[in-house]
Amino acid sequence: MKVAFAGTPEFARVALEAIAAAGFEIVLVLTQPDRPAGRGMKLQASPVKQLALARNWPVAQPRSLRLDGKYPEDAAAARAAIVDAGLDVMVVAAYGLILPQWVLDAPRLGCLNIHASLLPRWRGAAPIHRAIEAGDELTGVTIMQMDAGLDTGDMLLGESLAIGEGSTAQLHDRLAALGGRLIVDALKQAEAATLRPEPQPAEGVSYAHKVEKQEAQIDWAQAAATIVRRIRAFDPFPGASSTVDGEALKLWAARVQPEPSTEPPGTVLAVSPTGVAVAAQDEVVVLTELQRPGGKRLPVADFLRGFDLKPGQVFG
Repeated sequence: MKVAFAGTPEFARVALEAIAAAGFEIVLVLTQPDRPAGRGMKLQASPVKQLALARNWPVAQPRSLRLDGKYPEDAAAARAAIVDAGLDVMVVAAYGLILPQWVLDAPRLGCLNIHASLLPRWRGAAPIHRAIEAGDELTGVTIMQMDAGLDTGDMLLGESLAIGEGSTAQLHDRLAALGGRLIVDALKQAEAATLRPEPQPAEGVSYAHKVEKQEAQIDWAQAAATIVRRIRAFDPFPGASSTVDGEALKLWAARVQPEPSTEPPGTVLAVSPTGVAVAAQDEVVVLTELQRPGGKRLPVADFLRGFDLKPGQVFG
């Protein structure tokens, strides 16, 4: 079976490596163009491209796949590569470009997407972040037959996963491993013609909009549980933040202290090596990992050695 793969970040790299390890023939890899990254802002290849180059797989990096779009020459070159590859199937995971109909129609078995949610819950760009932020107890991975809609295609395989109390980064890694296992199962079933597509339910649809940097600012007038979920959901990007005495701090870990708060939201109630207690709308948020601008993420005991926080100060 000739497989093309379209993906960009680490989540996709894990799946690509699983597909190759299962013995499928990778004939083409599509990924986003190299982007500036790091302190020096040098061009950096995506995790998917780095793996492809290490394995000597052909790589295409079109800026767009729309033949009538802003970069028609990129799209035309990608189409030629896809047609020449004689694809049986294309696997798509966090690619970052919309696939026009000509791409969906090109492989013999169409395009299969690895989506990090239990569809139709959390269609869209940021399903992992939004599931944590919303307080969902379960998430998972759905392998979907792609169509022209936004994550609206028929479901092929799926498996649930308990979210637990970890950060987005930890959940990401667990879902990436699950996605790699499920897509291998799906490809084996596709090869044996035993996949059974199932339409998505019309009920329970929600959209996981892209996470924006401006969402990082914590609103202390919200419930303590909501604040703690947002801190978890925004780790590692964009990183929850709040300002005290004019200095913007990153907040990386916290827990709810289930006792009523009588002080104005954002007021520091207590400071100790085990946590900084801050008033929320209803209960108390205890911050346990923080970061100063230009500094490192630190457990609260280490953070307090270099930053003097006192009860009565106010986060805003």
